[in-house]
Amino acid sequence: MSLAVSSSRQWRDIAETLVVAAGGGTLFTWIGFPAGWLAGAMCASAAAALVGRKIFLPQWVARPCFVLLGTSLGAVATPETLAGMASWPLSIVIVCVAMGVVTIATITYLRLMHGWDKQTAMFAAIPGGLSQVMAIAAECGADLRAVGIVQTLRLLILAVGIPVGLAAFGLAGPSRPPANVVSLFDAPGEFVVLLALSAGLAMALLKVGFPGGLIFGPLVMSAVLHGTSLVHVTLPPWLVSVSMVGLGAVAGSRFTGTSIRTLLRFLGAGLGAFAVGVSIAASFAVVASSLMSLRISDVVVAYSPGAVDVMMILALALHLDPVFVGAHHLARLFTVTLALPVAVRWLGVTPKPDDDVRPSVTKDDDLDD
Repeated sequence: MSLAVSSSRQWRDIAETLVVAAGGGTLFTWIGFPAGWLAGAMCASAAAALVGRKIFLPQWVARPCFVLLGTSLGAVATPETLAGMASWPLSIVIVCVAMGVVTIATITYLRLMHGWDKQTAMFAAIPGGLSQVMAIAAECGADLRAVGIVQTLRLLILAVGIPVGLAAFGLAGPSRPPANVVSLFDAPGEFVVLLALSAGLAMALLKVGFPGGLIFGPLVMSAVLHGTSLVHVTLPPWLVSVSMVGLGAVAGSRFTGTSIRTLLRFLGAGLGAFAVGVSIAASFAVVASSLMSLRISDVVVAYSPGAVDVMMILALALHLDPVFVGAHHLARLFTVTLALPVAVRWLGVTPKPDDDVRPSVTKDDDLDD
């Protein structure tokens, strides 16, 4: 295949991905679905991937979406919200303990109910840090397909289910635009400074391997600039919606290359693991909310064992407190990152030779995929 043909096909796949994701986001938003741009793009992209379409976005498209969303998240910060961080240490400790209990309970469920080996069960059970989890799972010879499907199912269900649940119980927060809103056209200089500093910190954190740096870097920079009233400009709503569509496409693309048969084979394990993990996380969330008089909707998203980028954008879409949610998910990410090597050694999991580092598949899987 010539380079020109390959490049043309890649551009076509990118265009198809964006059209599918935008169509799903538009539909969900039109029918009034909570967080419709994100949830719709994710569902449409996942569905297209499962029926065999090549859904993907290259890094040079995805990364700007993360930076823009992080910048938008930080824009709702005020001096009051930043000062409120001092009252959260107990809640952050609780969420870290909760994630440990979730992991142990999910491992136990997958091993006892589905007969999974301890390597695959452990990597499928860990709540978050998917890139680190998949990298170490590959080194240890775990079933990457099983791990990926269980992890992605949890993300998809949370991203769609949380907005529906909060809206059904009237727990989605009221609209919270930043104070003294200034548009792009009113202060183009501030807009350039905001994006330049946010993007700069994002790339710096990415370079040093900071977990979730593309989201947290812009969030922190934007929160500091807005919280100290150094800037007041905000991102246009249409740009935030476009970025949500991009994030939804990235999440849905995780199903690319997965057949419906393979998905169904792991569906029971994925749904069961989700039920175990979410039940435990919800119990801890209720305890934290009652102990500290925290708003339950903020706690629900902060304690949800889903991908940090998606949970952060849900906080934005549902008008929750992104600083509170971000602090908890950052703590969860660090807990996972630090605990993963310890857990691998504790369970006696050892890296396999390079020839063995591949997903476990059956003959039927090979034919079907």
